[in-house]
Amino acid sequence: MLLYICCKHFAMLEIVIESRKASIGPGMEVQRILPFRQRRMVGPFIFMDHAGPINAPAPGSHKMDVLPHPHVGLSTVSYLFGGSVTHRDSTGVEQVIKPGEVNWMTAGKGIAHSERFEDPATLIGSELEMIQTWVALPEKDEEATPTFHNYKEQQLPVFTDPGVWMRLIAGDAWGMKSAVATSSPMLYLHAILQKDATITLPKEHTERGVYVAKGSIELNGIIYIAGQLLVFTKTAEPVLIAKENSTLMLLGGEPLGERYIWWNFVSSRKERIQQAKEDWKQGRILLPPNDN
Repeated sequence: MLLYICCKHFAMLEIVIESRKASIGPGMEVQRILPFRQRRMVGPFIFMDHAGPINAPAPGSHKMDVLPHPHVGLSTVSYLFGGSVTHRDSTGVEQVIKPGEVNWMTAGKGIAHSERFEDPATLIGSELEMIQTWVALPEKDEEATPTFHNYKEQQLPVFTDPGVWMRLIAGDAWGMKSAVATSSPMLYLHAILQKDATITLPKEHTERGVYVAKGSIELNGIIYIAGQLLVFTKTAEPVLIAKENSTLMLLGGEPLGERYIWWNFVSSRKERIQQAKEDWKQGRILLPPNDN
């Protein structure tokens, strides 16, 4: 019986990824989850950072700013648990994102943007905490015109069950569909579980992962803690039990094929990465007009 349980457990999990510390600026250290050398993507998700929680003194908040930088071939997806961030990009958009909202920026053929922490009130008595992911684009959309959209929390479906609260950020799950426009089938969901509550994974998507943002969960007698991403096999039907009040991010979707990544550039073609490097060096990717 023990051998059967162990085999069943390992058949469910493809890999467990441990987050690593990374610095994205002088005052901003994050937990980096994707990419990982043994698992570059989960569905279209090719990058995932967890920043915070940070309770910085207001006068030093500018030290955490992420200065203008370029992207090609991907969409950046910003989602906050706390605080606020001011986004500016080269299309002229300026947008403050608050908890529960989604900033979805599609870089396509090239965009530059900044992320600044300009409202001191958000760092006084409250914590800044955000998840940023990058979603690779299908080949046909890699050279699309850059766009930006902010989605308010009331536009995103919410589902509740005893001990469970879930917000569907993007894609579809369990018959729910988000209003966020995506370029490929995907799942991106924020779940809050009370102690002893259980959750399963939607079956709509080929690749699925669960990131433990806070707390801990149990799967077949093994405890997984904050900072771990569990990636499941295609046929897995896991039952996850919250060992304490916990926050999870469910993500995945359909694979898009191999992608190359260098710095902030993603492409299905190596030569496109080289072109993006030269475009940035020569100033052909415009800076945000109000933040250059």
